[in-house]
Amino acid sequence: MSTDSLLRFITAGSVDDGKSTLIGRLLFDSQTLLADQIESLYKGQRSQNGAPDFSLLTDGLAAEREQGITIDVAYRYFATPKRKFIIADTPGHEQYTRNMVTGASTADAAIILIDATRLDLSVEPISLLTQTKRHSALLSMLGTKHIIVAVNKLDLVDYDETVFNRIVKAYQHLAEHLNLNDVHFLPISALHGVNMVSNSEYTPWYQGPALLPLLESLPTQRSGDAEHTEQAIFPVQRVARQDGNSADDFRGYQGRLDSGRLRVGQAVRLEPSGRSSTIKAIYGPSQEQDEALAGEVLTVTLNDDIDISRGDTIVDANSPLQSTQFISASLAWMDEKPLNLARRYWLKHGNQTTYAKIKSLDYLWEVSSLGHTEDADTLKMNDIGRVHISLQKPITATSYEDNQASGAFILIDEATNHTVAAGMIAQADDSGTWVI
Repeated sequence: MSTDSLLRFITAGSVDDGKSTLIGRLLFDSQTLLADQIESLYKGQRSQNGAPDFSLLTDGLAAEREQGITIDVAYRYFATPKRKFIIADTPGHEQYTRNMVTGASTADAAIILIDATRLDLSVEPISLLTQTKRHSALLSMLGTKHIIVAVNKLDLVDYDETVFNRIVKAYQHLAEHLNLNDVHFLPISALHGVNMVSNSEYTPWYQGPALLPLLESLPTQRSGDAEHTEQAIFPVQRVARQDGNSADDFRGYQGRLDSGRLRVGQAVRLEPSGRSSTIKAIYGPSQEQDEALAGEVLTVTLNDDIDISRGDTIVDANSPLQSTQFISASLAWMDEKPLNLARRYWLKHGNQTTYAKIKSLDYLWEVSSLGHTEDADTLKMNDIGRVHISLQKPITATSYEDNQASGAFILIDEATNHTVAAGMIAQADDSGTWVI
């Protein structure tokens, strides 16, 4: 594991919880802003208490400022002496939950903001906002490793430790239900910089790290860390040919090694054909090499002449992975038009696209109650459900938990070409038949 590598993290929460202000404050306090940015910040509009409006550093679109909300995923880059960061600032409005899924799909960590002033503190236990629950559920589905719950605007409740502890208790119950294991809790005021870069005198009762030191310390799974234990998965993106004399003919298979390790001479299997061969040569971007690790972009040649095309997958000869036409998956619906079980959709998995039919909808996840509705017959925008899918052509798939690259897919409306859903494969389902 590494803590000196790049960390990608996402901010999530409801509208007006302070996500843009938090990011702006991080950029400001970490001294990563340019002089002209600082100057425009102090010349710009002020917050209600006269402090600079740090959200201006992230809300770059005029439409966002006019509506007072962030409506797209805005990526920001900054670095400290200890680490480099990419932040995905995602919208809080329910209508744009699909944007949050986009940002979270590649994140190592997530900061979930909770506005302490928007919860009903007169009841016990405290009830969290539905959007907080929805974002947490999606982060659980997407396998986000580290969750930071930042209880914001504590200055407006006099930095009350009891309020903070009650919110922590409410979220711990949610995290237990969603199987979120690595959860950190911080009391903050993003506007005033409390516990953002260093611990504040306003919260002497808090003994944990401030936000930036915590982000600097989080481990990430670096490419190649697990190559000794993971099976090799190499989806073919392109077939490169160079025809000449029969002895000089070249056919290489290009793509990114999703997991594991490949070596010259290694026995491999091709899916979905099941044909076997051995690695003849491996070429990196600049030169030939003897082996490759997960994350590298490669050109691979084989010792046997096998019919391979885009969308096929090279795996270890003894890999348990098998191509399948039937999968069960969690589905996050993103389109304004609801799921139609009578229709077929395009399913894009890695480099392969095939027709798909939703055979059945097992249940709809009721985010507000954390329960299941098992008699649902459709999914609407922002709904999450468990489905069984049949495919016209087989794909080489893993569960999303085992490998995010080969366990994820999207559904596309064949009429509008809109991306309508993001899917996370639970397992292969060998029963059933393809139905047009």
